[in-house]
Amino acid sequence: MAVTDPIADYLTRIRNAQKAGHRIVEIPASKLKKGITEILYDQGYILKYKFEDGVPGAIKIALKYDNRTKLPVIRELGRISKPGLRKYAPSNELPRIINGLGISIISTSKGLMTDKQAKAANVGGEVLCYVY
Repeated sequence: MAVTDPIADYLTRIRNAQKAGHRIVEIPASKLKKGITEILYDQGYILKYKFEDGVPGAIKIALKYDNRTKLPVIRELGRISKPGLRKYAPSNELPRIINGLGISIISTSKGLMTDKQAKAANVGGEVLCYVY
């Protein structure tokens, strides 16, 4: 079965794994998904990750949970730009997620970055998704 929106599939796999209480989720790899995974790790939303080699390749992500409440650190993941309707924003109009507490991931001409990094670099681009 072909996936028409690999980023939405990536976000859904993480969402479903968290709802089921899984510690690790395995996702088919792509360059874009690897970039999103690295951003999630750098921002502290996931515990660790591992890129596995192979013909299709895979990304293993260790999900992060709060020690006391056992709730996932990622409260919500959402897709903004979709294949049927792309959403682009200049650097001065990038969306702020929960007044700056969350992040949005932007695909720019300088690569994938968070909304704060894109504003600092003064570049706009396609707003892929948000996380908080």
